[in-house]
This record gives sequence, C-alpha cells and structure tokens, in this order.
Amino acid sequence: MEDNAKNLRVNKANYYLDIAQTVLERSTCIRRKFGAIIVKNDIIVSTGYNGAPRGRVNCSDIGNCMRDKLGIPRGERYELCRSVHAEANAIIAASRSDMLDSVLYLACVDGKTGELLPGTCCCQMCKRLVINAGISKVVVRENKNEFTVYNVRDWIFNDDSLSGTFGY
Repeated sequence: MEDNAKNLRVNKANYYLDIAQTVLERSTCIRRKFGAIIVKNDIIVSTGYNGAPRGRVNCSDIGNCMRDKLGIPRGERYELCRSVHAEANAIIAASRSDMLDSVLYLACVDGKTGELLPGTCCCQMCKRLVINAGISKVVVRENKNEFTVYNVRDWIFNDDSLSGTFGY
C-alpha cells in the first residue's frame, strides 16, 4: 500500500506548477492568464499573476483587450498591454537575496477557454527581469504532468533579443 501511495505523489515541479496554476486564477487578463511563483530552497518566496497595476481598471472590468482589438500576435507590442506580467509581479514582491539562484515556476491558460497553453515562456521584457533578478531556472507548464525547464544562463549567452524574431 505504501508503494502505491508513493507512486501517486506528485513530483516537486508539478507541485509548484499546480500552485502557479492556482495563482493565475487571480489574473484579470482576458487574453491569457499567467501565474508565477518564485521558489528558493524549497520555500515559496513570492507569487504573481498578470493584471493591471494597482488602482487601475482591469481588462476584465473593461471587457476588452486592446491587443486583441488590434489583432496583435502573442509576444509582441507589450507597451499596449494594461497588465503587469506575472513574472514581473512575482519579482517585485521578492527581495533580491531571496531570488538569487531561485526557480520561477510559470503556468498559463487561455483567458477564454481556461485550457492550459503549451509552448509559452517569458516574453523578452520578463526574460530581462528574470536575468537581473538572479533567478537560475524557469519551469513552464506544458500540460498537467509535463513541463519545460529553461536555464536562465542560456538566455544570457544565446541572446534571442538580437535575432529580430518576436513572440515566444
């Protein structure tokens, strides 16, 4: 019986991704809901979800998304987005010393269907924030049990911001 219980136990990455997925339920974005948590030494340091800055009206309250209205593809023209991204909100809420060599877990669902969106990652702006925060890895949920691990050092040495390719 004990072996079966052990086999049913969720692994650490999916445990934290489940929490990030719960955090995204606070998102006020109509397009895509993101949840992020930063973990260091098995302790949750901070959480963040995407939404308008404190005190500003949320897209979910307005009932539309400017980027959707303009047909802007994902990963582009974030200056038109009302939201502070989940990764940025998690970084804002943590001290630098707590973020050094930490792991950021990220989950994303479609704002309309609520279904997990595989193939997402940090945008170029958030990659820069993650690098400067000293976070070492980003783990992104692909589906309920699978995830992709990004080594942040790769983002430094393989600088995709120089490629001219947009989106993620």
